[in-house]
Parts: sequence; structure tokens; C-alpha cells
Amino acid sequence: MMNKIEHIGIAVKNLKDSNKLFETLFGKPQYKIESVVSEGVNTSFFMIGDQKIELLEATDSDSPIGKFIAKRGEGIHHIAFEVFDIYKEIERLKKEGFQVLNESPKHGADNKLVAFLHPKSCNGVLIELCQDIAK
Repeated sequence: MMNKIEHIGIAVKNLKDSNKLFETLFGKPQYKIESVVSEGVNTSFFMIGDQKIELLEATDSDSPIGKFIAKRGEGIHHIAFEVFDIYKEIERLKKEGFQVLNESPKHGADNKLVAFLHPKSCNGVLIELCQDIAK
């Protein structure tokens, strides 16, 4: 079961420029910058109350974010939800007919295990499931 919105991911062309823009918008700096080499992405995170905003910059034009920006441009890429047991949640959603893009979770940014649901099975929205690795 999904517990809360964990973060909203925004694809950006240039992380440095976008960090400046969002620092001005939010009135505070990002709290973390991280590379996820396996996904070909650099990320930064901002805390807004109890919620996080993740900026994603492609390090490779063939990465998922690189392809997204080439096709759609900058903008909201995904909504991530926190789950307590990502393995059980993947199985539950598969049984419910959702198209799961990851048969098993993988390591993502911010010390999370992650898996994605295809936008075609979620009214056009890419959904990310997140579980803290420590859990």
C-alpha cells in the first residue's frame, strides 16, 4: 500500500541552472546532489515542508531522462510514492493489472529501492515506488 507522496521528479536540461531557478523559487538551496550512474542521471533534492522535489538531469542522451527531454522537453517526469514493502507492492500491483517496468526493485537516488509503473497503466503518469533501503 502507498503511504504518501515521496517526491515529484522534474526533468531538466541543466541541473546547475535549474538549481538556481528552484533555489530562487523556494527561497532555499537543495539539500542533496547525487549521481545515479546506472540510470544516467544527476539529481538534486529540495525539501518543501514534508515533501521533496527531485530535479533530474541526463548524463547520457540515451538515458530515460535524456529520451524524455528529447521527446517532451523539461517538466514533470514522475510522481513517487513511499511504500513499506516494495516487493509486496510490486506483486500486488501486477496482480491488479498494472504494467510494472521493473520485475524487481533497483537502487535509486536518496538511498531508496525503486520500481516504476508504466504510464500507460496509470492514465499517462509515470509512477515510482520508493522504499528506504534501511527498511
